[in-house]
Amino acid sequence: MNSEPQQQGENIMAGFATPPLPSTPGEFITALSHFHRAEIARMAGWRDRIDRTTNWAITGVGAMLSLSLSTATAHHGILLFAMLLVTLLLLIEARRYRFFDVYRARVRLLERNHFAQMFAPMNDINPAWARILGEDLRAPKFLISLRVALSRRLRRNYVWMFLLLLLAWLLKITSPKLQDVDAHRDFVTSLYEIMHSADLGAIPGAAVILGVAVFYAWLAAVALRTAERTGELSYGDVHV
Repeated sequence: MNSEPQQQGENIMAGFATPPLPSTPGEFITALSHFHRAEIARMAGWRDRIDRTTNWAITGVGAMLSLSLSTATAHHGILLFAMLLVTLLLLIEARRYRFFDVYRARVRLLERNHFAQMFAPMNDINPAWARILGEDLRAPKFLISLRVALSRRLRRNYVWMFLLLLLAWLLKITSPKLQDVDAHRDFVTSLYEIMHSADLGAIPGAAVILGVAVFYAWLAAVALRTAERTGELSYGDVHV
């Protein structure tokens, strides 16, 4: 019973080598509005993924801190494991941020060069903005490197988690009461005790402390090496 409408639809589509493009200003505005709405939806989807990763990291840090500091029988290696876990989530979030940045740049290109002109016309817009958008749709490319994405996400959220983990780890290896229920001293009295407390299985404490120091030095270098603001980031101060 549905064969005739289906055949008619196939005949109509067969008459076009490609779908017809907007031929009037009204059709173009309608298509542009739908495209803008679709790009916002994709941008919001990737932003939701970013927030989820951050929530996972916060939850993991809270659980590891509670587990490590609530009992003296908990090993300080739990906090080292938490550092590795948060680093993995940071890498995942940086990758997601690169995708989010692609769609955000498209939305901002439309808003700044088209919609903003509707409300407050200016003469300093980029006349080639439509061509730039079209080329990006034909061959999408990441606009920022993984290093830049890591730097942004680290400065926004993760630096505070890493600092909390570092302070908790230092407290753990320098407080005898947090390692032995029978201890009566609040803090260690010598560097040798700190080295001994930082032992991780067969790995000596000195090597563990050196590894943590190198790791945090790398984090500081990543966070402090800010790239020049280019593209849509050059406009305004509201950036994720």
